[in-house]
Amino acid sequence: MTAFEAGPAAAPFSCHRFTRQENTQVPGTRLRHTCVIGLGWGDEGKGKIVDLLSGDFDVVVRYNGGANAGHTVCRGQEKFALHLVPSGVLHHHAVGVIGPGVVVDATALCQEIDGLVARGVSIGDNLKLSDRAHLVMPYHKIEDRLSEGAATEADRIGTTARGIGPCYADKMRRSSAVRVCDLFALDNLRERLNVIVHTRRAALRAVYGDDGGLTFDAVWSEVTAAADRLRSHICDSTAYLQQALEAGRRLLFEGANGTLLDIDHGTFPFVTSSSTGGYGVAPGAGVPPGTVQRMIGVTKAYATRVGSGPFASELKNATGDEIRERGHEYGTTTGRPRRCGWFDAVATRYSARLSGISEIALMHLDTLSGMEQVGVCVGYELDGRSIGGPPALADDYARVRPVFEFLPGWSGDLPEAARYEDLPAEARAYVERIEALVGVPVTLISVGPERTQTIQRERTDG
Repeated sequence: MTAFEAGPAAAPFSCHRFTRQENTQVPGTRLRHTCVIGLGWGDEGKGKIVDLLSGDFDVVVRYNGGANAGHTVCRGQEKFALHLVPSGVLHHHAVGVIGPGVVVDATALCQEIDGLVARGVSIGDNLKLSDRAHLVMPYHKIEDRLSEGAATEADRIGTTARGIGPCYADKMRRSSAVRVCDLFALDNLRERLNVIVHTRRAALRAVYGDDGGLTFDAVWSEVTAAADRLRSHICDSTAYLQQALEAGRRLLFEGANGTLLDIDHGTFPFVTSSSTGGYGVAPGAGVPPGTVQRMIGVTKAYATRVGSGPFASELKNATGDEIRERGHEYGTTTGRPRRCGWFDAVATRYSARLSGISEIALMHLDTLSGMEQVGVCVGYELDGRSIGGPPALADDYARVRPVFEFLPGWSGDLPEAARYEDLPAEARAYVERIEALVGVPVTLISVGPERTQTIQRERTDG
């Protein structure tokens, strides 16, 4: 693949300028700007799909969330757990962009970069960090931890305590927010931070009786260290992406978390603090609405959730435990065991419609191999009446009665399947039933952790 041509730097935040070149094209496909999002509560397997597709794209953009997200990519015997760095950096030709909609823990980002470099991944001009992104500060993580600890069991959100919510809250307050571009004005930032830290310590003590050991010196030490390490990656990513679009570069957008954790459309208040669906691309990346032409929704062949919140198809029994162990369902970021249940077609259809999903990537089909029967949640009942989708009130959602449909299970070594026709007839029937219920074609089927263990079905749109 042809590399970008870089022009001279014109300003502290300038990025590469592009020259228009012909793109290579995979036979039988129409390469278009693409977005990969999760259709559930996160942990769907988006990292593998982004990695699988990245070879066909020039730029991979992360547009929301923070270090609370974990994307796992397997390369042979090597496993990479990525939290802030876009999955595309594992491809030598692609540029990874952390967009303005991401909240960045600078220390965690430096540690992630160091870990990748130590394993032979080259990180240099192939990683761009938006100067407009907001910074997760040490006091955000302290507040997150103290707030969750002080809540009753019923009111706990299930946060990862990475400071994501408090950082987004400061973003909306504006006056107390710190952005990446502030790292280029340290004298001004030092004065502001002195006031912010003093105010935050007083607030933490007043609310929780504890300031978590917060000190200005510790905060300032982290800020200055991050400024030195990250300065070479910082740029006006919005201009960079606009130039990429004008030059005919192919863009792949990588969503974090899952649609059912969306701040507006998810199972509120048990959600994250960003726009996790495909509709978050424009503000979160800094590209025009309508840029994305192919929207891929990722979902497992069953359902999982980490932390608190309603989960209609959850299996609180030996079957749920069996799925967890078969699928190694423990959080990439926290290591917490995931709650497991049958595939929820109602919630998945809701998520798919929100973002206008054009195709589905179905993950972990192999996990269900060997089960006598597999279930699908095909309907919701609330107070004796059928409802068409997730209710707005979390208390109502928690009372939903799932309507299950059961299909025959299958056996066989699915990771060895190279084509859709190689799958057992019962497995194909299960895939096709999901397609019918969600109303979107399944074009990618994961039958194992390796990139090569993915079946690609031909799309009907060319």
